Amino acid sequence: MSNNEAVVRDFIAAWSRLDPDELVDFFTEDGVYHNMPLAPVAGRQNLKGFIAGFLRGWTATDWEVLNLIGRGDVVIAERVDRTKVGDKAVDLPCCGVFEMQGGKIKAWRDYFDLATWRRALEA
Repeated sequence: MSNNEAVVRDFIAAWSRLDPDELVDFFTEDGVYHNMPLAPVAGRQNLKGFIAGFLRGWTATDWEVLNLIGRGDVVIAERVDRTKVGDKAVDLPCCGVFEMQGGKIKAWRDYFDLATWRRALEA
């Protein structure tokens, strides 16, 4: 396993601790997070606010990695994000593409079906 793959695995595992400060430390100063249904967010300070807002209401999360591959500075992680928002469980299939720089995440694009997330919360 490459160092970049290990960093992405550590980042995925860190989500279970629901700590925005820890999560933004995985990014470069000018890192970008693009949840594909939404506009991209750039810069650690903006990322911290976005992630903190995103985590609001989450009571637990555990991301199951189905496949993770890397080549050079690109890592792709297919996963199922198993999250509890309050008492509602959401299992969200995702595919994340990570561009790495110096052992940090320079860009992260996450692809998923937003309707799956919304349906689970409305149930």
